[in-house]
Amino acid sequence: MARTKNRGMNFASSPTSNKMMRWRLGKYIRLSKEDLLRGRDESNSVVNQRLLLEQYHQTHMDEFYEGDESDVYVDDGKTGTDTDREDFQRLLADVYSGKINCVIVKDLSRLSRNYTDAGNLIENLFVRLNIRFISLAEGVDSYRNPDSVSNIIVPITNVMNDQYCYQTSKKIRQVFDMKRRNGEFIGSYAPYGYIKDPQDKHALLVDPEAAEVVKNIFSMFLSGKNKRCITLYLNDHGVPCPTAYKQSQGLKYNAPNAQGNPMWSTITIDTILKNRVYVGDMVQGRQRVKSYKIHIQERVPEEEWFIVENTHEAIIDRETFDKAQGLLKRDTRTAPKQKQLYLFSGFLKCADCGRAMSRIASKGVYVYYQCGTYKSLSKTACTMHSIKNTRLEVGVLFAIQQQVHLAVTYSELVSRINAAPLKKSKSHRLEDMIAVKEKELSKIMRYKQALYQDWKDGEITHNDYRHMSEDYEQQAESINTVLRTLREERDQLENGMDSESPFLTAFLKYQNIEKLTRDILIELIDHIKVYEGGNISVKFKYADEFRRIAEYIELNSQLAVG
Repeated sequence: MARTKNRGMNFASSPTSNKMMRWRLGKYIRLSKEDLLRGRDESNSVVNQRLLLEQYHQTHMDEFYEGDESDVYVDDGKTGTDTDREDFQRLLADVYSGKINCVIVKDLSRLSRNYTDAGNLIENLFVRLNIRFISLAEGVDSYRNPDSVSNIIVPITNVMNDQYCYQTSKKIRQVFDMKRRNGEFIGSYAPYGYIKDPQDKHALLVDPEAAEVVKNIFSMFLSGKNKRCITLYLNDHGVPCPTAYKQSQGLKYNAPNAQGNPMWSTITIDTILKNRVYVGDMVQGRQRVKSYKIHIQERVPEEEWFIVENTHEAIIDRETFDKAQGLLKRDTRTAPKQKQLYLFSGFLKCADCGRAMSRIASKGVYVYYQCGTYKSLSKTACTMHSIKNTRLEVGVLFAIQQQVHLAVTYSELVSRINAAPLKKSKSHRLEDMIAVKEKELSKIMRYKQALYQDWKDGEITHNDYRHMSEDYEQQAESINTVLRTLREERDQLENGMDSESPFLTAFLKYQNIEKLTRDILIELIDHIKVYEGGNISVKFKYADEFRRIAEYIELNSQLAVG
């Protein structure tokens, strides 16, 4: 027997039969968020769609069974770019179960604006299940006029609907990106500690009550309390977490994956401690939707974030924030029953294997540290590197006192040099480094010029030229960045050093230091290495600044001792 085209379209009764087939009708209505925002096209309103579909139903009563309100499926404020819509899924469930066998919409875009989804529904699923499909605007009726489904207008309309969504999504993203670049806040809810400015929804104002909690979190963290301890403290003292606080302010806010009674967690504390919004910077674009068809959030690399500094009032000063970031990068785990971090937590490293040192309390008599590899992994991979806590404290305190003494001396020498008549001093080291980089840059530019000529002569393709040219551009930009840094350092050496440099300012504060605290370690020390035999070396922060000041003094040594 010959195969009949569109066999799935041959229903039990044809339009020309004496006895008209009766259908169980499902009316589908959708209004997108974009339709709601535009507010101009009344023809697409839920009320108007319902009226049009009901009029068609009443006009063709002899074709349908009498329906009820459950046969109307409404997705209000839902995008048509995917099928994850509550009533649309209910419609499909009723189609599969046989509750309805006819679907009617005002136009094809109501069903879906995704070209692939629309085509699959109309030309595949509805055909296989013998579902009559009616779209009023395009005059599509798969029962009365089977050829209307295959009419060229259907795929063209679906493509146009899909393209409309793409263009709309692109325009919306461009507008949002422009606002992000301008430092305008575009989130639905202000970050904890802030509220939206009633006069400008894209600006942030400090919320005094929540801001005080943020300050306390940073203060507790820098005083040595770990994130778990801070979490317990806030929950035990009945401080509402960000979700509960926003809800108490009348906002319809629900945190992702929130269940039951919202409370503080270590993740929330970590997020607050890392958020630059608290120093007055606007950081946006950390996540984005994969595409206008796939509404799944994906993380964005940090170099692609939109960061605009000083857009609003800060809650935390930058020095405090930077201290917290340095501490967050350290291994600051505590013993299970400990809430306070130990003095040297996160600072000690084995000088040979580089692993963190382990703290051991010997029956409450004394405390010592040993290599983490030796203690926990292998007795042959590294040696003990043992050092008593008392000896460690004395050694680190002495190293800091020596560095403070050096800072005092350097500060006096810099002031003396700066007070003397101006005498430009050149650094041969910097001059040599600048000359080398300038030579590299000149070579790159010659290569790039020769590359252009090769393309014009037809020796390489335009595609090869473009890729190689981009590579040379990146190399040139990298060299220029280094050159700018070197020239700035040279100019500083020639024209005078600031006696209030970060290095000098940091160490001069501790001229009378007699005891170590975590605050002092966090501010001054990068890490401490412990050697076999109990010797230590302390790596201080501001190493580059220290080197520049030392070189400045050396170049102007005659003025310094004069």
